[in-house]
Amino acid sequence: MGFTSFSTVFSFFTFLLFITTASAETDSTTLSILLSIKVSLDPSDHILSSWSPNATDPCNGSFVGIACNGNGQVLNISLQGKGLTGKIPPEIGQLKSLSGLYLHFNQLHGGVPKEIANLTELSDLYLNVNYLTGEIPPELGNMPSLQVMQLCYNKLTGSIPTQLGFLKKLSVLALQYNQLSGAIPASLGDLVNLTRMDLSFNGLFGSIPVKLANSPNLEFLDIRNNTLSGNVPIALKRLNEGFQFANNPGLCGIGFSTLNVCTGSGINPNKPEPFGPGSSRLPSKAIPESANVQPNSLNQSRRPQTAIIVGLIGLFAVVAVIGVFTFFWYRRQKQKIGSTYDASDSRLSTDQVKEVCRRSASPLISLEYSHGWDPLARRQIGHGFSQEEFDSFMFNLDEVESATQYFSDTNLLGKSSFSATYKGILRDGSIVAIKCISKTSCKSDESEFLKGLNLLTSLKHENVLRLRGFCCSKGRGECFLIYDFVPNGNLLQYLDTKGGKVKVLEWSTRTSIIKGIARGIEYLHGNQGKKPALVHRNISAEKVLIDQHYHPMLSDCGLHKLLADDIVYSTLKGSAAMGYLAPEYTTTGRCTEKSDIYAFGMIIFQILSGKCKISQLNRQGAELGRTEDFVDTNLEGDFRESEAVKLGKIALLCTHEALNHRPTIETVMQQLNELICSF
Repeated sequence: MGFTSFSTVFSFFTFLLFITTASAETDSTTLSILLSIKVSLDPSDHILSSWSPNATDPCNGSFVGIACNGNGQVLNISLQGKGLTGKIPPEIGQLKSLSGLYLHFNQLHGGVPKEIANLTELSDLYLNVNYLTGEIPPELGNMPSLQVMQLCYNKLTGSIPTQLGFLKKLSVLALQYNQLSGAIPASLGDLVNLTRMDLSFNGLFGSIPVKLANSPNLEFLDIRNNTLSGNVPIALKRLNEGFQFANNPGLCGIGFSTLNVCTGSGINPNKPEPFGPGSSRLPSKAIPESANVQPNSLNQSRRPQTAIIVGLIGLFAVVAVIGVFTFFWYRRQKQKIGSTYDASDSRLSTDQVKEVCRRSASPLISLEYSHGWDPLARRQIGHGFSQEEFDSFMFNLDEVESATQYFSDTNLLGKSSFSATYKGILRDGSIVAIKCISKTSCKSDESEFLKGLNLLTSLKHENVLRLRGFCCSKGRGECFLIYDFVPNGNLLQYLDTKGGKVKVLEWSTRTSIIKGIARGIEYLHGNQGKKPALVHRNISAEKVLIDQHYHPMLSDCGLHKLLADDIVYSTLKGSAAMGYLAPEYTTTGRCTEKSDIYAFGMIIFQILSGKCKISQLNRQGAELGRTEDFVDTNLEGDFRESEAVKLGKIALLCTHEALNHRPTIETVMQQLNELICSF
């Protein structure tokens, strides 16, 4: 062998040795980091005992709450609701590939480490419902991938860093129930993707920045229970009930029914607006962060060059805003609106929905299943399935594609962030609804996924939507659930009716729907036959389908048994926004049978009032028996007052703040049977 050949072979083996050594060092480094994190998060070693120093690979599934990619890099730390009592260590910032950090619903104390800002791939930061103290590190503004920041229900102090305005991908900012002070930074108006922001129950003062009010995608802003003052920007009127501002006595404005019209400058002299037009001079003390004033700008004689630069920047900003609005207008024109199955959803093809899932805030979507993805392979039959049962529920992909005309947009009924639903016609002529779920939204453990399917097939009740079958396509990377089609849409469509388009439900139909929903919940909560007791978790008017006889059917029952934990958690956000989520979830992070009862009580109020949003007036009317305050005026008095009063009382009991005061579904059914003699 010549010297050149020997050199080449030697170089090759040296390279292999280097790669092997580097990989071993990477595993060793990751293990060392995780063990340091464990000591800090769980000093008593009661929760994270599976994080063993003797482990050879922390990514082999043995470390609870850890998810990795194929390269052995930690992508997720999911330890929500584990009872952790330690501190968040700075070592977390060394896991550079981390995309999701879920430490909420624990008892962690200490501060938020600034080293978290080193996680440039992080999209979800959930540290809410702990005992965290100190200030929000301004370094957190240097996280280019962050989409959700949940720091609420802690004991954080200080002001909101202006640097958070650099988080260009941020869509959700939750800072409520802390001890924050200072002004609302105007820089938050630079968050072009911001849809929801909650700053309520803090000690913020000053005005609401006009720049924030004009944020193009803002849908929800809650600033209740602060000491804000000054003129409320009229642009926030577009949010309707998505703008919550109660208990800020210093606020004033035009177009808001509960606000007084501003007099003079509309500024509280004790807490002047930090940068508003009514301030004749800047305060001598420290300038609030929302002032956005540079130190050298206090000089009254500004240079002409500065004015020109500011003018050019303003012109550029106007052009940019016009461009953004034009872009969204164009996209809006290109999208087709879905049918009445889900009035809130725009139409997307199944491939587009999968793309939306890939871009969503969920970090688990980028993980691949181990050993491929084929949960319905014959070798894995079990988990309660017999071969005969398996065959009776199994559909093949050809049947699904033919039924939906190859997922034609004309058959799209609705979509969400993790699924799309199509209307289909099977070969026997029966009409079905087919829900397509991306594999990236399903449970990663295939045995758990199969157990969930087995549970869904066991649900058989006249008020629970029936699963006809399922199909999982390894090639398409999707699971398809085939349900009976329900022709009259969902209950949500019958709320807030203006007349003409949607039928106003008669009183007898409303009471029948209430009783039918209760019977469905009773079936889920009961232990009848082979079916174990089941908590629905996400009952809402949208999940109550109405059949051709106007009987209600609960949908998505048990669906959380198929979905990844973070997907389930994200679906609860919508329920919380609509008022269905029981208050104890904030502190426990758990859904129980009493959580379902709370949601049912909200639905009773909705059915009685014909409205989506239940106001304090509705509740007070139910307490005092004043039907004019909580019964739908569209009924024009055509209802049984005694029934309405008693149903209002049941709704109040079901939505009691304390879960121990809420009745069981058996008690509710007994009361309904006594009240409503027949369907």
